[in-house]
Amino acid sequence: MPAADHIKLEAGWKHALRDEFDKPYMKALGDFLREEKAAGKELYPPGALIFNALNSTPLDQVKVVIIGQDPYHGPGQAHGLSFSVQPGIATPPSLLNIFKELKRDLNIDIAGHGCLQHWAEQGVLLLNTSLTVERAVAGSHAKAGWQAFTDRVIEVVSAHQPHLIFMLWGAHAQKKQSLIDPTKHLILKSVHPSPLSAYRGFIGNGHFSRANKFLIQHGLAPIDWKLPAL
Repeated sequence: MPAADHIKLEAGWKHALRDEFDKPYMKALGDFLREEKAAGKELYPPGALIFNALNSTPLDQVKVVIIGQDPYHGPGQAHGLSFSVQPGIATPPSLLNIFKELKRDLNIDIAGHGCLQHWAEQGVLLLNTSLTVERAVAGSHAKAGWQAFTDRVIEVVSAHQPHLIFMLWGAHAQKKQSLIDPTKHLILKSVHPSPLSAYRGFIGNGHFSRANKFLIQHGLAPIDWKLPAL
């Protein structure tokens, strides 16, 4: 991984995370990614979008953090935002269940696309715990070093911002709770929106309305969860 000076990263995040890029694990991660590409493997998302979550949601503007696991590993899907897909790509099942809960919770009609850039630009940090993946191989980069980096992202935003909402969906996301200051932030937990678990507690969790209520209570503008047409 190049030094922070050579990575396109939003200024607030770059300042807060500068030291991470000089650590051995990040240098090893950069070597790993270069070797994978040199071996002809197709990696997602495209290189310019690896840090899209941080670039789309400046550190000073984060209001909500939604933690995912892996980028999508199908062609054209991933663009660096958890649960989101690029325009023109079919909405994945977990995201469709998120939209179903939005309909139930806030009566927001199910979107005709799965691009969540509108959320990111309002302060919703859509953070995967691994920022790259090999095509068709789920979890392939989970032990490559990204976990240490994204854990640091969670620690930084928890320390930096005064009143955040963390949405921890499923066991993987809930393992990150120890990185979050519960005296400052609202931590919302439920099962994952995957079709395997969504109807065991994700549908009905009310997280979106609870998040907006918390923001309003702290003098902040609520999130407009309705996605505009593309």
